[in-house]
Amino acid sequence: MFAAQVRTSATATFRFYEELNDFLAPQHRKRDVTLRCAECATTKHMIEALGVPHTEVELILVNGESAGLDRLIEEGDRIAVYPKFERFDITGLLRVRERPLRSPRFVADAHVGGLARLLRMAGFDTLYDNNYHDAEIEMLAEAQQRIILTRDRDLLKRGSVTHGCYVRALKPEPQFREIMDRLDLHSLARPFTLCLHCNAPLRPIPKAEVEEQLPPLVRAGQQDFVTCEVCRRVYWKGTHWQRMAALLQRAAIGPAPST
Repeated sequence: MFAAQVRTSATATFRFYEELNDFLAPQHRKRDVTLRCAECATTKHMIEALGVPHTEVELILVNGESAGLDRLIEEGDRIAVYPKFERFDITGLLRVRERPLRSPRFVADAHVGGLARLLRMAGFDTLYDNNYHDAEIEMLAEAQQRIILTRDRDLLKRGSVTHGCYVRALKPEPQFREIMDRLDLHSLARPFTLCLHCNAPLRPIPKAEVEEQLPPLVRAGQQDFVTCEVCRRVYWKGTHWQRMAALLQRAAIGPAPST
């Protein structure tokens, strides 16, 4: 007759690197932290208990070996936790999720509506509605494999969320530069190819088909137009377009396309 194996809590040492320290209590930043973990605790459980959303984590090393978020913590484990790597391809080491945070499709919450508009301007498929609830954002991210953008840490800790970015900047333009840099999106930008209002693709349209809708000065001075198939808005290269093009240049995206 065999006795059932009883699993007890374990003591483990954690170390967080780079910007992940921003989420930690001051006494835990940039140093080894040894803690008694809850019984049957996983790496995900303890990482989030310390304040770091799991979506901000790109690599976990347990005793020097890559591990996933579901790895049970054992007595004496040493756990190193890293954010997204900007300059190194670590795909071969990843165990945290099935694929890295590099899919440029987004869903934004109410905290970052201005950022959503700028990402659409740069050509990135970005869902946004000021009335989205957290559960709806979670569902959209899971069903459509989208990266959540938010300043709400609790949203990033929801159970089915696998890809997300906590946005640190407070205003839209710095937020835009932050996300473009963090996810290395510059080469993927396709400026002025999506509707700023409804996220649908834009297509060129002859001036004759929209001429009656145009203000007199636009009708006299502009020849090239694009339209959205969903909301039927018409866009042209006026002063607003010039301001947006300048913003893209400040973000080092490069020149806008001709249409």
